[in-house]
Amino acid sequence: MAEDPESGGEKTEDASSRKLGKAREEGQVAKSMEITSVVVLMGGALALFASAYHMYNNFLAVMHYNFRFEKIPDFTPLDMIHLLVYHLERIVITCLPLFAGVYLAALVANFAQVGFSVSWKTLTPKPSRLNPISGFKQKFTSRAVVEFVKTLVKVFVISLVVYYAIKGELVDIARLYDNSTGVILLFVLKESFWIFIKVCLIMLVVAILDYAYQRWKFLEEQKMTKKEVKDETKQTEGDPMVKSRIRQLQQEAARKRMMAAVPEADVVVTNPTRLAVALKYDNAQMDAPMVVAKGAGPVAENIRRIARENDVPLVEDKLLARNLYRNVDIDNMVPMEYYQAVAELLAYVYRLKNRQG
Repeated sequence: MAEDPESGGEKTEDASSRKLGKAREEGQVAKSMEITSVVVLMGGALALFASAYHMYNNFLAVMHYNFRFEKIPDFTPLDMIHLLVYHLERIVITCLPLFAGVYLAALVANFAQVGFSVSWKTLTPKPSRLNPISGFKQKFTSRAVVEFVKTLVKVFVISLVVYYAIKGELVDIARLYDNSTGVILLFVLKESFWIFIKVCLIMLVVAILDYAYQRWKFLEEQKMTKKEVKDETKQTEGDPMVKSRIRQLQQEAARKRMMAAVPEADVVVTNPTRLAVALKYDNAQMDAPMVVAKGAGPVAENIRRIARENDVPLVEDKLLARNLYRNVDIDNMVPMEYYQAVAELLAYVYRLKNRQG
């Protein structure tokens, strides 16, 4: 397994979607030039076949124009410019369908492999590309060796296809001498067409295999070390220490809000020293009493202190304090099963306040 000299360790982990996204932004994608080549070749052939009549008529019009035997008096430089513009126009009109077909085929081939992706970073000049030593080393990489072997295989296979295609028609070729030029041309075109079809099919198979290899090679190069995975997780989800600090600040803010609600409570139920739960009830706005603060240990002591400072009654009820602390969250209504106990408690507090008043 390859090692990463920068981050250390072996690249054993599959590339994350985040790293693949960054590579895509930099123009690094799994792509086979063989797919593009064979699709462009076939697209160009189809465009040529579809526009053959159009091209024939345009070439015929140019030939008729050039071989006019008309006397042109006073052939001026302006006439020369008009002649050049005419030929340039006819060339563009004649070749435009072919160029459009080739361009469209190239777009389809690239879009099918990598989708819509535009990266300007690949066009950024890099001084390292001008280093002859680095360029020489790239000639002996595994990718270069694969490309060289692939080229040899293509040339060998295509040569075999052409050889056996011509060999199978040697008898018919020998009989062509006694035929007209049109028949010979038609025979050559027909055989060339079938050779072209066979070559395209072989190139298509090679292109599919090459794309599979290029994708495998790309994913292998994008693999990550365990350290890179951990660093990326920290960047994506946040540093655990920072997240812990944020949670701590959030808890402190919630505790402050909770303590601020204690002076507005009607009663604080205690355990008597370990737990404290502050209750509030407003029959005009609430359907049931609400827990506005609760805590254990030092937090409970703080709640009791604030309650004493603000003349909020402290009532000891171990069972009720334990049940409310365990089962009711802050700012939630008291469940129905505790209505009776809470109602008796509030009635006692109201009677106590009335006597004091």
